[in-house]
Amino acid sequence: MASQTEKRERFRKLAVYRTNEVLKRLKVLGNCANRSAYDYTEEEINKIFSEIEREVREIKAKFHFPNKNREFKL
Repeated sequence: MASQTEKRERFRKLAVYRTNEVLKRLKVLGNCANRSAYDYTEEEINKIFSEIEREVREIKAKFHFPNKNREFKL
């Protein structure tokens, strides 16, 4: 069984890597803001960021309430 220290280190390593990956992908998405290369509407932008914000809230809730989606069992 992994010790608390090992679990903590594994979390930190993965969390840093995965956070950096998300940030990189957001920067890539930001490239779509170039009006000389792309055409988009305010509605499309709102839709994109509403979905991103919804997903962030959902994932954040998992850290605060990890058993939120747990299935009922007897």
